[in-house]
Amino acid sequence: MKKDLDYYLKLPYTIELIPDSEQGWFVRIKELRGCMSQGNTVQEAYEMIQDAMRGWLEVAIEDNIPIPEPAPDEDYSGKFVVRLPRSLHRQLAQTAEREGVSLNQLINVALARAVEQVNPGISYPIEERSSQLAVKEKKPKYRVSRKKK
Repeated sequence: MKKDLDYYLKLPYTIELIPDSEQGWFVRIKELRGCMSQGNTVQEAYEMIQDAMRGWLEVAIEDNIPIPEPAPDEDYSGKFVVRLPRSLHRQLAQTAEREGVSLNQLINVALARAVEQVNPGISYPIEERSSQLAVKEKKPKYRVSRKKK
C-alpha cells in the first residue's frame, strides 16, 4: 500500500485540545511533533489543526521525513499483571467486599480516578449505583488537557 497524503489523513491521530484563557484553544496532533495550531472555539481549533496537519504531512512526504503513525488500539488488550504487597491486596479485597463489587471493578475505578487527577484531559466517567461503583468506557473524540495553575 502506498503511503500518500490521503493515507496519513485517514489515520486516527490524537488531537489534544488545551484551553487557553487568552487565546481560546491550543490544539496539537500528539504523534506529529510540531504540528499545532489554535482557535477561538473548539470547532475553529479543530479546523485549524486539520489544515496544519495537512501542511505538516505534505512537507514530511516531500522531504522524505519519517511520519509516525498512531499506535493501534490492538496494542492495548485491557489486561495487565500487577504485583503488589499482600497487605495491599488484602485491603483492596476487603474494600471491594464492603462495597459489594468485584476486586477488578474496584481497582478499575480507583485507577480511573487516579488517572483523571493526574491528567484531567483523560476522563472515564464514574457512576455511583446504590453502593456499587462502575466505570463507563468511552473513547473521546478530543482529548482536553487542563493547565495547572
